[in-house]
Amino acid sequence: MKQTQLLILFVFLSSNLISSQIEDVKINGLFYRVSLATTLTINEEYQAFDDCDETLINPSALYVNNTLGYQFDKRTSIGFNLGYNWHSQQGLHFIPTYLSLQHNFIVDDDNIFVRGGYGKLLGISKDFENGNMYTLGLGVQIYGDNYDNSVLLGIDFTRKRFGYRTLESLSSISIFLEFMLF
Repeated sequence: MKQTQLLILFVFLSSNLISSQIEDVKINGLFYRVSLATTLTINEEYQAFDDCDETLINPSALYVNNTLGYQFDKRTSIGFNLGYNWHSQQGLHFIPTYLSLQHNFIVDDDNIFVRGGYGKLLGISKDFENGNMYTLGLGVQIYGDNYDNSVLLGIDFTRKRFGYRTLESLSSISIFLEFMLF
C-alpha cells in the first residue's frame, strides 16, 4: 500500500514539475520601452565625387524617448511617454510628454503596427519650448526567442506647435529604433 501511495505521489509531483516548465507566451501586462530616433535631411553642399568629407544625408534632429505602458492583448497597447528632442538646425529643445496608442494590424512572429500619440511640450525653463504635439507612426516589431523582449523599427511623423500662443510649428519625419522589455 505504501509503495502505491509513493508511486502516485511521485507521478503527481513529476507531472506538476513538467507542466510548470512549459511557459505560456505573455500577451498582456506592463512594459518599458526606450527609443532613439533621428530626422534626416539632404546636405545641400554635398558634391558627388568630391574628395571632401561631406555626406549626402545628415541628421538634423535627435529624439530620445522612454515609455511605460500596458499591453492589453496581442494587438493593442497604451503608453505614457517622456522624452527629449533636440533639433540642431533650428536650435530648439523640447521635452514631450504624451499618451500613445499602438495597434498591431498584422499579428505574426513579427508584428506590423500603426501608432499615434498626443500630448504636451513642457517648457520647464526658457531653453525648452512650451506647446503641444501629436505623432503618427508605422513600423515592425521583431521579437526575441522567448517573446519577452522585442525591437521596433519604423517611421514617425511628428507635428509640434509651440511659441507665443502656439503659433509656430515644426513638422518632421523620423526613423526610430526601440527596445521593449515586457
